[in-house]
Parts: sequence; C-alpha cells; structure tokens
Amino acid sequence: MIDDKDAVGQSPVRDDWVPKAAYLDPAFAKLEADRMWAKVWQIACREEELPKVGSFVTVDVAEESFLIVRSDEGRLLAFHNVCQHRGRRLVDEVAGRALQFTCGFHAWQYNLDGTNRRVPDLEDWGGKLHLCDLGLKPLKLDTWGGFIFVNMDLDAAPLSEFLGKAGEMLGPFEFEHMRYRWYKSARMNVNWKVAIEAFDEGYHVQGTHPQALQIMDDPTLSVVHGPHAMFYQPAIPSRGVGQPSARTNLPPTDDVRPGLVRYVEEFEADLKGLFCDRHPAATKRLMTEVDPGVSYFEALGAMVGFWRDAALEAGAGWPANLTAEHVGAAGTDWHVFPNFVTLMTPDSAICYRVRPDGVNPESCFFDMWALQRYAPGGEPPLERQFFDYWRDHDDWGQVYCQDFGNMESVQKGMKSRGFEGSRTSPKQELPISNLHRAIYDYLQE
Repeated sequence: MIDDKDAVGQSPVRDDWVPKAAYLDPAFAKLEADRMWAKVWQIACREEELPKVGSFVTVDVAEESFLIVRSDEGRLLAFHNVCQHRGRRLVDEVAGRALQFTCGFHAWQYNLDGTNRRVPDLEDWGGKLHLCDLGLKPLKLDTWGGFIFVNMDLDAAPLSEFLGKAGEMLGPFEFEHMRYRWYKSARMNVNWKVAIEAFDEGYHVQGTHPQALQIMDDPTLSVVHGPHAMFYQPAIPSRGVGQPSARTNLPPTDDVRPGLVRYVEEFEADLKGLFCDRHPAATKRLMTEVDPGVSYFEALGAMVGFWRDAALEAGAGWPANLTAEHVGAAGTDWHVFPNFVTLMTPDSAICYRVRPDGVNPESCFFDMWALQRYAPGGEPPLERQFFDYWRDHDDWGQVYCQDFGNMESVQKGMKSRGFEGSRTSPKQELPISNLHRAIYDYLQE
C-alpha cells in the first residue's frame, strides 16, 4: 500500500506502467480528495438545468457537496452545500427551485446569493454572532460549452487556461447548443479511475465488444495535451467505419454505403446516444442518393451532409465553424481531466462523468449524458435516472453491459497478489497513464 511520502514523491507512472495502489488504497483516495479534488476544475452540471431564478442543482464529489444556483438577475453561483451552524448538509435534493434555502436542523436560512438571512433566536449569542459573517462558503464558477464548472480553490487559474487544447478542439462542436436527450447515473463498485478509464481507449473493443468488429476497425492512436488526452482512429479508407475490422480476416466491401448505414443504425439502437435520433434515417439517404461506386471519404462527407440537412430541417441548427478538417483533427474521444470523457458528432455527443463516492476507493458514481441539438424548446423534459446498482436497470444495451461488467472484474482482479500494476499501451492507452501522471502532479503540491 502507499503512504504519504510515496504518494508525494516522484511519480512512478510511465506511459506503459500504472501502479495498482492508486485504485485500491484508502490513503491514496484521501490524498486525492485533499490535494486534487479540492483544487481542480470539474463539471457540476449544465446551464439548462438552471432555467429560472431559484433553480438549483447539488452534486457530491468525494467528501464534498456543491450547491449551484441561479441567483437574482440570472447570476450563476456555487457554494459548499453545508449550513454554517452545525454542519448539516443544507440542501438534500438533487435539483429543484427555491426562494431561499432553509436548514432542516435548526431552520437557519440563506438567500440565493449565499448570504445568511435568518438565525432563529439570534439574541442568544449576545451580539457576538453577525449574519454578515455567516454566509455560505463560495466556489469559483465558470462556464464552457453549456457546462458549469466549479473549483474549490478560489485562487485557481482561469477555466479557459485549464481547458487549453481540449477547449480549443471541442469548442467548434458547440456543446452549448446541445441539450439532454437522457441522463442516467449509477453507483459502481469500482474506483472512479477504473470507471473513467473504461472509456479512455479503443484498445478494448476487440476484447470487450467483438460484435463491433463486423462494422468497424478498432486500432487507435492516442495523444496527450497537458492533463487532458484524446484518441483517434487513423484514416484508413479500406477499413473505415462500416467496414469489418482487419482482425476478422473479412475483406472490405466495394460498396461502402451499406456498412455506414449499418454502423449508425446499430450503435444508435444499442447506445441510444453518441449519434442523435435523426442520424439513422438521414444516413439511409446514402442508399438512394449516392452512387454505389463512391469512395469512402465521399460517402462519409455525404453522410454528414445528410445529417446537416436533417438538423436544419428540424430547426436544430448546425455548428457554424465546424469544418470537416476540424472534425478529423478532433478525433474520436476526449478525456478532460480529471473525470469527464466525451465522444462527439457535429450535433450530438455522449458524455461520461465519474465522481468518487466519499473516499471509498472501491465505489463511485457514474453519470452518463446523451446530448444532441434540438429546435429551441424541442428537447425532452429532463429526467434524471439514478440506480443504486447498475444491474438494477435492464436497458443499458449490450455495449454498456459489457463495459460495466469489465469494470467490476478489473476492480476485483487488481486485488490479486499476482497483479502489480497496469501495463498500459504507450500508443493506444496514453489517456490512462496521463491521467495518473496528472493526479500525481496534484498530490505533490
């Protein structure tokens, strides 16, 4: 196991090696809470969750709880979700709307801007207690792409500086114009890093999702950008999406159109996210409006053009400055440090946020959001689904069930005396080793 001296010493992480203590040791989880989660920018919620003055959302991370509220004049504010009297959690609800916040213990009250508005029997303190000193403790808050980020460190560098290349590459996708298609959360009996890493690389596809090899090639390359990272699939026309993987020993097809249709239809049916609900019908236009002899890249361009037509016809709009070249450069999957992963198309995205469950190294909350562009006001009502155990829900689809099952087996297997650490691929799994390297940087501060 690890102790403080080991944790804050030189990072033992290499591109091809991550020690297992980071996943199992309660002391390591405590260090993360104190030195990393307390100082890092992290996503709390999205702006559309706070549509009116008084709208609020709470979110738990490690041993902390945050309260995000739309205050007077539409200001977005964030506070530690704790009453200043005896330390009771101030707001128990996940979301709602309030004119003020009242503690359920002794009824101390707070305004939407966090100031204290009432202490029952204030005179008991003999003039030594002043409401102006009893406000909720603030968090630093900023927004990007429709996401609300918070930071417990009031002296933290600006969010734009923290996001860096990740913000630059993801910005043209206009996440701010997307809205929730669905929102699901589940408690997972795994370390939060085990959960997020399951979506950090494409190397697992051939082992975990063998059915997908019929409609996609799987080798990837990964790139690091500071604490953030991404992976992409090299552009190989003969083995692009919709084509069988070279691992199957099946030849590529001369007509690439049916494979693209099948690829979009099957992933949309299983994931009900990443692609938007307009994409399958739009992609089918390939079969009637595109010549069967076109090249892979011509078919891909036509497909995205049909997506654009469908989005505009639906009144959902389309990203103004997103070029084909940028889509290619942005890759397949981004890990925004520390706990957010997204895979995106020009008008939809699937997003994963993972939060440690207290400082228990073997429990976390896994949040999944399907986003897409809708006509203004045309998005479905937001329904947050929470499952205390992921197997309590029977509609995850095949891909996610495969991923979640792996996560549990990894957490169990890491405890073996026969396992010392992860042998991460220095080409395909850099986002994993980079995550751990960035965490160690925080632990050393």
